[in-house]
Amino acid sequence: MHTSIRPFTLAVPQADLDDLHVRLSRTRWAPALPGVGWERGTPVRYLQDLAAYWRDEFDWRAQERRLNELPQFTTTIDGQELHFFHVRSPEPDALPLLVSHGWPSTPVEFQRIVGPLTDPRAHGGDPADAFHLVMPTLPGFGLSPPVTTTGWGLPTTVAAYAELMRRLGYARYGTQGGDIGAGVAGMLAGVSPDAVIGVHMNGPTGYGALPEGLELSERDRERARLSAEFEATGSGYLALQSNQPSTIGVALHDSPVAQLAWMVEKYQAWTDPGKALPEDAVDRDQLLTTVSTTWFSGGGAGSAHFVYESMHSDIPWTAPGDDDASSGWQDAPSVPVGVAVFAADTSIRALVDSGNVVRWTEYDAGGHFPAMEVPELLVDDVRAFFAMLR
Repeated sequence: MHTSIRPFTLAVPQADLDDLHVRLSRTRWAPALPGVGWERGTPVRYLQDLAAYWRDEFDWRAQERRLNELPQFTTTIDGQELHFFHVRSPEPDALPLLVSHGWPSTPVEFQRIVGPLTDPRAHGGDPADAFHLVMPTLPGFGLSPPVTTTGWGLPTTVAAYAELMRRLGYARYGTQGGDIGAGVAGMLAGVSPDAVIGVHMNGPTGYGALPEGLELSERDRERARLSAEFEATGSGYLALQSNQPSTIGVALHDSPVAQLAWMVEKYQAWTDPGKALPEDAVDRDQLLTTVSTTWFSGGGAGSAHFVYESMHSDIPWTAPGDDDASSGWQDAPSVPVGVAVFAADTSIRALVDSGNVVRWTEYDAGGHFPAMEVPELLVDDVRAFFAMLR
């Protein structure tokens, strides 16, 4: 069995970068209908401007150098090569923390929280709050080596991550994540009950129809309304990836503008509701770095298949605290859970907390990508939660 951990340097061939620029230049644009905004998806005129910036001004090589400043590695688990960042703290008593991204994202999302979490002393924090960070790339997503077999969904990935932490020598660690990453963070506690000391999540939303007679605050009623609206009008991407990933995968693998539109739509819909455009909520170059890593690796098709595998697994994709015996959480140990709910999230505590949530914090800023939108809030929340458990 190959258990070696190999250093990795990101180096996109120049031919691939040239090909991207040619494809962006040769885009056949759909006509822009008058008066149509984000309610129908990514607007054509907005996308044209962003694609032109991607082609003519965005400096991929500068972003590549920045990513290579963080130690990266690959290892093979169950026949699949996995990519991960592993940034050790200078503090000898730092707590290991596995941080998992979600969709549509990559570990690029975490660039702004790496320094404050690994070296709080250098960022005005308490060195007792330091972490060793392990930030894997979900199989099939941007930066990931190509997935070579079927079956790589959430349960398979969680088992692989548990093995990864064992290979790194971490017998006691915390987990953190949002979106798919929240599922990873929680399920690791079930797979490795003797290792995971606590789970921190941003905005888990694992609920469907509201139970009869549930009393909710005005804010939670608004969250329930937004959740229902999302199910009705904003979840087409999930239905397609959950059922026909090969179909959408062809478009995402062939057209960088299709990939850009597919991802940017969610950076507009899921970020801070007080921000009108994606670049108002997140740094435009960091966003395009995420899109670029997805494009260069074929992560559009790969992540679609990951969603399909996860949704068709014997262990459904649900949030911790769900009492459904088929949810896959019923065997999870009673580890402490911390939840950070940002402004765009629709999480309702009464539907998420089964008694193990020891910290629940709500913020008036941020959204689905807090490490990009409000990194200082996320860092403070992660520090405060794990300070209770060290």
